Amino acid sequence: MRDAARPLPTVDVVIEVGDRIVLVRRRNPPPGWALPGGFVDAGERVGDAARREAREETALAVELTDLLGVYSDPSRDARGQTISTVFVGRATGTPQAGDDAAGVGLFGEHDLPAPLAFDHAQILADYFRYRRTGAKPKNY
Repeated sequence: MRDAARPLPTVDVVIEVGDRIVLVRRRNPPPGWALPGGFVDAGERVGDAARREAREETALAVELTDLLGVYSDPSRDARGQTISTVFVGRATGTPQAGDDAAGVGLFGEHDLPAPLAFDHAQILADYFRYRRTGAKPKNY
């Protein structure tokens, strides 16, 4: 049973395929496009959860290459407080929507779809700034 007084650990992955990134269109509320990700299972490491969620939602085998940051704004998810460890990863191939993804696509900084779910607009702005400057966000 969910203890609303305790935040849940989640993961998200910015998956690079060539010079594009993978986003999934959510099948379940809240609506919108999102980074592949989800809840960390009991007994699971965050890196393992990130690779699992990426595979389940995109059918891609992802190599995690970096840790972008930890996002913990209590309002980041209207369903309840979560704390997300956000990774950067690489994959090859064509993503396919799976698990709770209604669709999947490859996007660049200047052609992102709307709306973006959760705080993923902020995460993506941080990611693209990191790619341009090498500076990681100070979001803790």
